[in-house]
Order: sequence, then C-alpha cells, then structure tokens
Amino acid sequence: MNDSRNLLCRRSFLNQAGFNIGAIAAGSLLGQETFADQIKRDLPHFAPKAKRVIFLTQSGGPSQIELFDHKPNLHKLAGTELPSSVRQGQRLTGMTKGKKQLILPPLAKFKRHGKSGATVGEWLPHTASIADELCFVKSMVTDQINHAPAMTKFLTGHQLPGRPSFGCWASYGLGSINKNLPDYLVLISKMKRSSDQPLYDHYWGSGFLPSRHQGVKLRNARDPVLYLNDPEGFPPKLRRAMLDGLGSMNQRRYAQSLDPEIQTRIEQYEMAFRMQTSVPELADLSDEPESTFELYGPDSRRPGSYAANCILARRLVERDVRFIQLFHPDWDHHSRLGAWCVSRCVDTDQPSAALIRDLKQRGLLDDTLVLWGGEFGRGVAGQGKWDDPAAGRDHHPRCFTVWMAGGGVKPGMTYGATDDFSYNVAVDPVHVRDLHATALHLLGVDHERFSHRFQGLDFTLTGVEASKVINQVIS
Repeated sequence: MNDSRNLLCRRSFLNQAGFNIGAIAAGSLLGQETFADQIKRDLPHFAPKAKRVIFLTQSGGPSQIELFDHKPNLHKLAGTELPSSVRQGQRLTGMTKGKKQLILPPLAKFKRHGKSGATVGEWLPHTASIADELCFVKSMVTDQINHAPAMTKFLTGHQLPGRPSFGCWASYGLGSINKNLPDYLVLISKMKRSSDQPLYDHYWGSGFLPSRHQGVKLRNARDPVLYLNDPEGFPPKLRRAMLDGLGSMNQRRYAQSLDPEIQTRIEQYEMAFRMQTSVPELADLSDEPESTFELYGPDSRRPGSYAANCILARRLVERDVRFIQLFHPDWDHHSRLGAWCVSRCVDTDQPSAALIRDLKQRGLLDDTLVLWGGEFGRGVAGQGKWDDPAAGRDHHPRCFTVWMAGGGVKPGMTYGATDDFSYNVAVDPVHVRDLHATALHLLGVDHERFSHRFQGLDFTLTGVEASKVINQVIS
C-alpha cells in the first residue's frame, strides 16, 4: 500500500510540475550532447601528425605466411605435426578441430627489399617495391577466430555489433575539414565474380553515436549515389526552397522534443544537397591523366574495382575527407591457397602501392595515415591435404601482419616478430586495441580521454582492457 501511495505521489508531482516522460528523455539526450560538445572542445588533445585516415581493409584474413612473415625452416618440417608446445591447446575453428595439424610450408618465395631489408613474399611485388615507405607490424593479435566477430572487433574495438566503428569515432571527435562531403566514406570493391563473403553495415555503423557520424557507403558503380540528381524539370531553386521549408518544420519539431537526431536529419538533408555537386565531380575520373591509370594498373578503369577505389581514395584525400575506408573481400583461403590468395594479391598489390606513391608525390602522405590489413591471419597447418594444390589455411587470430604508412609513422621499419611457426607472437605483441590507440594518437587523440557517455557508462574505442600506444612506430 505504501508503495502505491508513493507511486501516486511521484506521478502527481511530475504532472503538477509540467513534466512528462518524453521531456525527461529529451533532457537526458540534451545532457549527452552537451557532454559530447565538451569532449569535442578538448580535441585534439595534442598536435596531430595525421589529419586523415585511409583504411585499406582486406576482409577475410590474408595469409601472413605467404605475404610478409618469412619462415624458411618450415620447408624442413613440411607434413609433420605441429608440436603441442607451440599450439598450447589454443582454439581451432570447427573446420579443423579434431584433425591432425600438419604443417603446410610457405607457397611463396621471399626476398628482402629496400634499404630496410623488409621481407615480402613474391606475390606482392609492387608492395615490395615501396617497402621503405612502410611500417610492418608483424605481431598483431586479436581475440576472435571467426570472421564477423573478428572484423567487428578489428573495426569497432568490440566483437559484438552495436559499437561505433573507428571512422565514426574519428568523425565524432575531430569533425569535418570539408563542407561538401561526409566525414566518413566507405568504398567496397566490385569483384569480377560475385563474392560469398558478407560485409555488414555495422562495420561502418555509428552505434550509439549520433547517426550523422556513420560511414556513407558509395556504390561500386558508375553512379556511386542513387537518386542524387533532381528529377527532370525540377530546378535547383525549387529543391533549395523545399529543403528550407523542411528544415523550418524540423527545427520547430526539435524545439518541442530536443531530439538530437532531428538536428542530424537537417544536417544530412543539407549534406545531400551539397553532394549533388560534389559527388559527380569526385566520381568523374575523366580529368585524370593517362599516367594515373598506368600507375594504378589495368583494373583502375573498371568502375568499382579496388584500383578505381584507390584513385577515389586519393581524390577524397585531396578534398579533405577525414576517414576513407576501402573494403576488399575474399581473402578467405580455406582451399586453393596458391590460386585464391594470388588472385587477391593481383587485385590489390599494384593499386595499394600506387596509392602510397601517388599520395607522396602530391605531398599528401605526410599527414595521411594509411592502414592495410585484415581481421586475422592464417594458420601454419594445412587445411585439407597439406601436399595437395587444393590445400588452404584456416583462420588464425594469434598472430598476423598489418602495415602502415604516412601520417607520422616511421617508414622502412618492421615491428614485432612471431615464433618459428608464425603461430604465436614472440616479440612485442600488438593487440587490435593497441593499433586503435596508436592510430588515435597519430590523429592527436588520447584514447583514454576520448569517450562518449551512453546508458550511464563512458565508452571508448579501446574499451576497458589495457591498451597502449606503440610509440616505437611513431616518428
């Protein structure tokens, strides 16, 4: 009975005070936005080395054993069982669990390249030619062994969907340095054959951040944005008047509800209006000289290809887009490793190297951080018969390689090392959290001080577990 009276008293108080649940919720949202504005005023925390990021995301898990992590002694152990002292009971996927772990030696030959002497496999000759521009991190570690949670972790810092991606954090904290394009743009390769590897929208989603910070996906087609042009007979002045009227109605609604998503909607309508001019100009490569297409390779003339997207990435950097993410799928080498991995290298090797060369010759590499990598690596044991040309490699989260360039990263450097089997990290482990902390640091952001309050908790990209900036790779 007392509980009932207390409940009625509280209801009476709220009604008499002129409150309602919607107003309380709006006040809470307003408080979050005020907190966010305070964080933004504090950013950057220190002078940034990079203004922008290009994230060349190789989805599926490229094999470090064939591409970067040279282990010549594995040839002597071909077909023998992986020692239990190396495996240490670590988790396997359902595809190889319970099967003998027989060593599959590297299928690619290796050489040292450049003054730095970096080891790069023969399947990446163009990447090898720019070895002195790159910083190889060969001691990457993640917690997840399956694609979706591993990629979600790689991009958002957490294995479950619902957190903001790295690009969204960059947009949210640092804001825009251009007025006519979104802060965060996503380009997905149009494969020559259909891909069976899904790329989920939450990989570039805003999570609990305001939705205007989510990645905007450009279509891998000649027209990257649908419905960008006004209907025939619909003049720009009429479009402008329509948006002004819509903006006025939304502002009145915002005054009533204080819902920040209404402000986001207003801003997105305005951005769409500006993109009607900026996107067609961006996507029209007819003003590029023949030398550009020669640099990026024969596939660069095919709209939506990885090579064409690399050219677009450079054009977006020239227009000061904050965060640009390219996705190239099908690095999942469970079988036909010698053909499948080679095909993905052919797709990406020359364009990736060309992008670095192009940015450098235009004076844009120094303040643009370029990241290349996938969600995990591949295991040393063969999947299928180890000596069969159809053999592949299973997922492996305990060590893999990424490379970085520009944006304050030391060039011509290799950081970290794995054991003799490319199975465990032997020197200087770098968790995915550490990679995020380091990239934020290069953008002038202290990962421990950059947070967003949601449901009473202060969330960060790097989470609550220990993470560190890898100062040794910073120039």
